Amino acid sequence: MKPLLLLLIAFFSVPAMAAEPASEVSKTIYYSLFPAFVGNYGSGERLRFYKADVSLRVTDAAAEARVKHHEPLIRNQLVMLFSQQTEESMQSVEAKETLRLEALRQVQSVLAQEEGRPLVSDLLFNNLIVQ
Repeated sequence: MKPLLLLLIAFFSVPAMAAEPASEVSKTIYYSLFPAFVGNYGSGERLRFYKADVSLRVTDAAAEARVKHHEPLIRNQLVMLFSQQTEESMQSVEAKETLRLEALRQVQSVLAQEEGRPLVSDLLFNNLIVQ
């Protein structure tokens, strides 16, 4: 009975010792731009629509607060970018990835102008629907 008890104690104490303290682990925060972006894009006879759910990856709560403060400017920049797209730039997976990278670059540029550093390490399309 005693060896079993020692084995159980050793088993449950190893993960606790292996885990790093919460203060030393950098925590990633995803800030969702809500509501989703909805609009039209392209030119021509037929109207084309998009819906984009966007999240921004930041490294800490202070950066998240600054991004939240500048959200209207970020949203404006992204609406302008999305509305300038063509049918070709919204259809294929490669084109959507190019759009995502350009959106990230523009968000980082806006934040660098306003805050002196980009604050956002990545931009994710949680959902991107085009019609």
